[in-house]
Amino acid sequence: MAQLEQYQTYVQELLEHYANLAASDKKIEVEMVFDTQRHHYQLVNLGWHGERRTYGCILHIDIKADKIWIQHNGTENHVAYELNEKGIPKEDIVLGFHSPYMRQFTDFAVN
Repeated sequence: MAQLEQYQTYVQELLEHYANLAASDKKIEVEMVFDTQRHHYQLVNLGWHGERRTYGCILHIDIKADKIWIQHNGTENHVAYELNEKGIPKEDIVLGFHSPYMRQFTDFAVN
């Protein structure tokens, strides 16, 4: 249980960090979506740029079977390494946006 709580804290801190970076554009709202019961975490941007609607997921991370699954990374950074630097072992981080076949060629968990 302590590991799950620690992973939740790390993921939430990471999303808060990126939300603060993205919040510099006042026309675009940044929402942090935390479902702590089902362990789903997202960072979403929404708003208007002139007459054009802006909406999209920046980051989507789940915690499943005691591992952190990075489902989507729309940043320019490798957030898996950032989580690893916080103390999460690479074998507990899954790059869910890669196919199961391709995950074997990464430094991180296959599933």
